Amino acid sequence: MQDGQVKEERLYGLDWLRIAAFGLLILYHIGMVFVPWNYHVKTAHPQEWLELPMLALNPWRLLLLFVISGFASRILLARTRAAGHFASMRSRRLLLPLLAGMALIVAPQPWAELRETAGYPHTFWHFWTRDYFEFGDSTGLILPTWNHLWFVAYLWLYTMVLAALARLPEPARARLQGGFDRTFAGLRLVLLPILFLWLARIILFPAFGETHALFDDPYAHAIYGAGFFFGVGLAGSAGMRSLVASAWKPALLLGLAGYVVIVALDLTIAGESGPLELLVARLARSVQAWGIIVGLLGFAILHLHRDGPARRYMTEAIFPWYIVHQTIIVLVGHGLRPLGLGAAAEFAIILAATLAGCAATYEIARRISWLRPWFGLRPVDRSEAARGQASTAGAPAPN
Repeated sequence: MQDGQVKEERLYGLDWLRIAAFGLLILYHIGMVFVPWNYHVKTAHPQEWLELPMLALNPWRLLLLFVISGFASRILLARTRAAGHFASMRSRRLLLPLLAGMALIVAPQPWAELRETAGYPHTFWHFWTRDYFEFGDSTGLILPTWNHLWFVAYLWLYTMVLAALARLPEPARARLQGGFDRTFAGLRLVLLPILFLWLARIILFPAFGETHALFDDPYAHAIYGAGFFFGVGLAGSAGMRSLVASAWKPALLLGLAGYVVIVALDLTIAGESGPLELLVARLARSVQAWGIIVGLLGFAILHLHRDGPARRYMTEAIFPWYIVHQTIIVLVGHGLRPLGLGAAAEFAIILAATLAGCAATYEIARRISWLRPWFGLRPVDRSEAARGQASTAGAPAPN
């Protein structure tokens, strides 16, 4: 963790990749309404064919976000210089939206879920004022909950670990960075993470599952924590970034080959899989996940390094979009179920409502200064605002 090696130049390609990854996550959660897997609300018209495109995203969609988050956190840390200030700043940007999300934004999700799965008879207001803050599970769900915002809680935890590591003496941080560079040099960039993900899937996942409950989730912490700190190390090594960029094509092909194996197993194995099939499936999942992640990282570094108004707008907007998107999906999906529409019409309505609701939320939040921190937005820079007002009025902007 030698901060002197961290480039101040922003890698715009990773901004675009982060935007795209969150966008795919939103589509994935819409797909969860229609695919025959468990979710908070379900359509009356499940679509089995959707399993295959969902399996194309499932193994890597979240791990990629943690890798990018680790990279971005290291860049922010290098710019901040003081570890304590970094920890305080990131806590405000992550914990305030998490608290607001749990108290208000996420609350309609378990209400809709209970109405569909348990016949909960009461209004949302009754649920929110009487049942949601019980800090128990008498309804069948643990309440209150953070549902999809578990990502924010885990990101905050890993960020605090990074802030603690930043307090180490410079020689110790340099040794950590050097160890990262040596560990993942050459083919080990691809092979070691695949082996790690495979072993975690074989050993930890059967024993613990993936709970998203923070304190009893060793499998998730193993893979997502490792992904975050891989991103941290990558941000500190120009050589490793060059290696990722040079490896993107073969890595992506390898990841696609892993997906082909998963599809073949899904189409040919009926019923319960045997031990050998499970080993192969878990290996294929690991190959797919890491191959696609390295491929997308390298492609973004090489081919997406461009700035523009769309990047600047969506780089800020995408986090508020993430905060509210699942509640919109769940509420709209719940409201559509009694109408008897077809799956295609339901999908189009949920997609349009989600995009419109996310965009409206961001446009409102960014314009109200006291609301901005609760949606993960930076406080308004008064000096920048003053310069903008002066420029708009035709007066020279102050320096």
